Amino acid sequence: MAGKIDESLFSAHEHALNEQERCPQCGSALVIKHSKRGPFKACSAYPSCDFVESLHHNDGHIVKELGLPCPECGNELVLRQGRFGMFIGCSSYPECQHIEKRDQEPDTDTIDIACPECKTGHLHEKKSRFGKAFYACDGYPKCKVAVNLKPLKGRCEACGYPLLLEKNLATGIVKVCADKKCQHKQG
Repeated sequence: MAGKIDESLFSAHEHALNEQERCPQCGSALVIKHSKRGPFKACSAYPSCDFVESLHHNDGHIVKELGLPCPECGNELVLRQGRFGMFIGCSSYPECQHIEKRDQEPDTDTIDIACPECKTGHLHEKKSRFGKAFYACDGYPKCKVAVNLKPLKGRCEACGYPLLLEKNLATGIVKVCADKKCQHKQG
């Protein structure tokens, strides 16, 4: 198995594109280049031609066909990968822009805590696009209150702020003032 390594393999990425693939701006050959954001196609006539195209397409490309009809146009629904994660949409996009809404699970842990800032909204548990829980005011976008720790009813002993947070420490669970300026810990 001890053979000589073919050195031409290391420069093969420059010629990995199809020979017929040409620059849409000037007609020169396209080559693959690499940057800190990943690989991309570029015109070989650079700098006279500045054509570039990313090889990572997060523009809603199809991951899987679902075999279900679109309720708006009747074409097939597909699972797509977009820049904010996976979603279900119509296969005839952009003609039909139907997107399925994710079924929201009923709030079993409804938190009946009034928003400390706007005083009209209530804090509700939400999930980030990475699946991490956080708590935000239902008055969004007017009220932008959001906390990462579980909110608790009560007032801060030190500053009187009307919201406490449950913080897990190695020594146990403590209540912390939700005001970023205070952060007072109380038993």
